[in-house]
Amino acid sequence: MSGKKIKNIIITLVVLAVGLFAISWVLNKNKKENEEKSAVVNTKLGYVSVRTGKAVTRDVSQSFVSNGNFAAAQELNFSAENSGRVVKVMVAEGARVREGQTLAIIRTDQLEIDLQTAEVNYQNAVRETQRFENAFKTGGVTQQQLDQMKLNLENAKAALNRAKVRIEDANIRSSINGIVNKRMIEPGSVVSPGTPLFEIVDVSKLKLKVNVTEQQVASIKTGDNVSISSSVFPDKSFTGKISFIAPKATASLNFPVEITVNNTGDLLRAGMYGTAVFNSDKNENLLIVPRTAFVGSINTGDVFVMNQDSIVQLKKVTAGRIFGEEVEVLNGLEEGEEVVISGQINLKENDKIRVIE
Repeated sequence: MSGKKIKNIIITLVVLAVGLFAISWVLNKNKKENEEKSAVVNTKLGYVSVRTGKAVTRDVSQSFVSNGNFAAAQELNFSAENSGRVVKVMVAEGARVREGQTLAIIRTDQLEIDLQTAEVNYQNAVRETQRFENAFKTGGVTQQQLDQMKLNLENAKAALNRAKVRIEDANIRSSINGIVNKRMIEPGSVVSPGTPLFEIVDVSKLKLKVNVTEQQVASIKTGDNVSISSSVFPDKSFTGKISFIAPKATASLNFPVEITVNNTGDLLRAGMYGTAVFNSDKNENLLIVPRTAFVGSINTGDVFVMNQDSIVQLKKVTAGRIFGEEVEVLNGLEEGEEVVISGQINLKENDKIRVIE
C-alpha cells in the first residue's frame, strides 16, 4: 500500500472521529438543555403536571387470546426409491389424492430382469436344498453341507423378496390423503434414489401453533375446546382442541401450544394467520393498574406513587399478567394507591405534582 493511500485512510478516519464526537456533543448538549428547561419550568411552577390513576381490585376473566399460524396436520415429501425413467405422471398440482393412489410410474425394465433372475436363483436353491436333504438321509452329504445349502435358500428367498419390493416401489403411491402441493417431475424425467417427486399436504385438519405465558399455561389442558378465528374470514368461527402443550418453556419463557382444527370446507390454508380464544368461566380478584403507569417497560416494575401531600415516590412492584391496557400487580402496591399514568418523563423522586384531568 502506497504512502498516499495510507495518508488518505488516516484523514478519513480522523474526519469520521471528529464527526462522531460532534454529533455526540450536540446530542448531550440538547439533552442537558431540555433537562434544564424542564427544571426551570418545574421550579417556577413548583410542581409537575401529571395524570394519575388508582390501583384497584376487581374480578378479571381468565379468558385470553393468542395469535399464531396454521400448519398442515400432515405434510409429506415423496422421493424416488429406485433409479429409472418416469414413464407416466398420474396427478397434477392441486389434485386430491387418496392413500394408496398411484402418483407416477417409473420404467421397470431392469427391475423386472432382476426379479426374474432372483426368481430363477430361488427355484434353483429350492431344488438344491431338496437334493441335499435326500443325500443327507443316505449319508451322501454332511450336516454342515446341508446347513449351508439351507442358508443359501434363505438368502435366495430374501433376494427375491427385495426384488419384488423394488418392483412395487416403482409405482409411486401416496401414503396419506391430501392435496398435491408440488410436483417436481414430468414424464421422461430420469430419477435416482432420493430424487424429490411430490409434496402432498393434508389440510382436512390443521394445527394452529400459538404461544402462551406461564400464568396462562396453568389454566389450560390437553383436550380443551378453543374458539378459532381468522382475519381472512371475519364472519366465520372455527372450533379446535388443544392437542399439545410443550412441557418446557422457550427462551422467551413462553410455552408452545398446538390446537387441532377440523378444516370443514377447506376454507383455511396452511400458513394463514389465526387467533385462538381460550374461554374460561372463571374470574379472579386481582389488583390492577393501567399499563401506562410503568416507567419504561413493564419488566422494570417502576411506578411513581403519589402520597397525601401530592409528593411522588418511585416504587418497585412485581407485574403479573397483562390484560390489554391493564396489568396485574402481584406485590408492591396497595389497593387505592394513586399512581402516575402520564407525565413520568418530567418526574423524579420527591417531586411535587398537580393532577390534571
